[in-house]
Amino acid sequence: MGHYLSRRHFLKGTAVALGALAASSLPFPHPVFAAPENPLVVYFSWSGNTRGIARLLQQKIGGELVELELMTPYSRDYNTCLEQAKQDQQKGARPELKTRIADMTRYDVIFLGYPNWWGTIPMPVASFLEQYDFSGKTIVPFVSSGGSGLGRSVDDITRLCPSASIAEGLSVRSSGGSSLSGDMDAWLKKIDMAR
Repeated sequence: MGHYLSRRHFLKGTAVALGALAASSLPFPHPVFAAPENPLVVYFSWSGNTRGIARLLQQKIGGELVELELMTPYSRDYNTCLEQAKQDQQKGARPELKTRIADMTRYDVIFLGYPNWWGTIPMPVASFLEQYDFSGKTIVPFVSSGGSGLGRSVDDITRLCPSASIAEGLSVRSSGGSSLSGDMDAWLKKIDMAR
């Protein structure tokens, strides 16, 4: 009988503890990030959509703004560029970047912007991710697309940077339109990166 009572009290105590946890306002599970002190906003843009998104983001969070530029740029003709990008993905190409980050150790949080090309990151972004050590850093993706969102890009970033933390990304349709600023504010607040 004594054993039964102690077990009953144990189960009652466990139920109370679980109830308190469920009633708490703590999101669970939820990764906790802090608003970055010195973020890097780095992006690749072909049409200009991602550039505009990156500039607005940098205005909101501060930090340095860097565009990834290629030694040999893609064609300015849309269809030609599309074919070049497809071939690069099929070959797993790593186009040479003109852009260099002098001291990546200065940044703990890297906001990474790119268009969704063929369902994932453009290969110049892969070149960038393979050139630096992102161990212990947080990468925050943001993408412009025609409606396909982040695609498999987050999985590919995770594969290329297995020692980094990857925050929830922002998907923007084309240039984002008039709702972009509000959508961005809501996203930054959701991932605990708002200033």
